Amino acid sequence: MINIDSLELSYGVDGFRLSIPRLKIENAEKVAIIGASGSGKTTLLKLISGIIKPQQGLITIGGIVINKLSDVECRDYRISNIGFIFQDFELLDYLNVQDNILHPFRITKSLSIDHHVRERMKRLAEEMGIVDKLKRYTTNLSQGEKQRAAICRAMVTMPKIILADEATGNLDPSNKIKILDALFQSADKNKATLIAVTHDHELLERFDRVIDFKQFCGVGAV
Repeated sequence: MINIDSLELSYGVDGFRLSIPRLKIENAEKVAIIGASGSGKTTLLKLISGIIKPQQGLITIGGIVINKLSDVECRDYRISNIGFIFQDFELLDYLNVQDNILHPFRITKSLSIDHHVRERMKRLAEEMGIVDKLKRYTTNLSQGEKQRAAICRAMVTMPKIILADEATGNLDPSNKIKILDALFQSADKNKATLIAVTHDHELLERFDRVIDFKQFCGVGAV
């Protein structure tokens, strides 16, 4: 369960402000977040993952107050428990697709690569239609292929929380449905919570709940 209580985050005197008095997301719930560009939707995902910290308030996941962890503790928790699909992919150009997908296992001692992990990686790549691209470097991928590689990386650790920032934004209609199906199947298989930022309102009916971010919107953009 994710609990957010009395959260406040702002940039500058007249800049962006995010205020969330209370927000609760249940275990295994599938939540879509909608709202205007710059309203703070991506910021919320980064707050939940501990990438950034609020000035005030508590973000509690399964009894752990994420924003009170040290940077190292927070990183290890995030890598082990949260799969983050970034809007700009965050792939590493100097690694091929396979090594990008397996990268979470190489940056923390809390995870290790074995035969099962490698098989899972290949299976995900097959499901995403990029198994023939595993030895390619990311500079030789299309935007859609980069998106699918980023999704594989987020799901390969079997996270308990999946944070998807416009995960279907660079995909054609047929691949959009395919990717959403894969995200939902992964969430169901691992009893994971899925929180997805999206501008695609055609997808909303598939989620358990939709949160309109205008209720939390401050001023400015982020």
